[in-house]
Amino acid sequence: MSTTKITLLGGTDKSGNNEPVKKLEICSGEIYSIVGFTGSGKSQLISDIEQLAQGDTITGRKLFLNDEAPDYGTRYNPDTKIIAQLSQTMNFALEMEVGNFLQLHAESRGLKTGEDFISEVIECANSLAGEYINKDDILTRLSGGQSRALMIADVARISNSPIILIDEIENAGIDRRKAMNMLTGSGKIVLLVTHDPQLALLGEKRIVMKNGGMSDILHRTEEETDSERILNELTSMLLKAQNKIRGGRHLSKEDILKMEIQL
Repeated sequence: MSTTKITLLGGTDKSGNNEPVKKLEICSGEIYSIVGFTGSGKSQLISDIEQLAQGDTITGRKLFLNDEAPDYGTRYNPDTKIIAQLSQTMNFALEMEVGNFLQLHAESRGLKTGEDFISEVIECANSLAGEYINKDDILTRLSGGQSRALMIADVARISNSPIILIDEIENAGIDRRKAMNMLTGSGKIVLLVTHDPQLALLGEKRIVMKNGGMSDILHRTEEETDSERILNELTSMLLKAQNKIRGGRHLSKEDILKMEIQL
């Protein structure tokens, strides 16, 4: 049975006090952002979920899949791993062409694919990254942004892991909104650790971390949805300016003034 819901029962914070958030439920297709100052416990929360914690971590949290405790195989067998994790520092170590890597991964997942499917996955990646990826590019020669874009497309189209943990991709050089839409459109449960306000507002709800504990769950308001749209337009403006400079051209004041934003 596929995982369509995870339930996390709160434990204790760094002071040993019970977390204010006693219970957290996330269903497939939902994005939850995780926010808080440095040292507030964001990474530990991600770690507890990645380990499918059963009261055996420093926080004492417990996680359930579809209202049931995960069995030993689900927790420790790498062949049945249900969680994929993406981080900003992730890089490839294989000297392999992009197309061959995607084909090998698809076959290991039991998918019957052809050239058209592999091309579709690469096109998904190219819709996120500014630098074009070709199927014969070598994995280890991809830039950080290209690597992240390729892995997001791979997770969305090939991986059958129903839970995606993303740790700070704001500086990865990819289209963040498209990335989130791509993952949730494939029915994944997405938890996103971020300091970026636009990414934080892409989540329907956000988990506020303080002193190592889940302090609050905030629902995105209609006004915040409008704020995210404005932030997205500002990001697009910055990307246009960035690409012009990257392309070896000058950036004038008139170029900036021509970039309109609808408030």
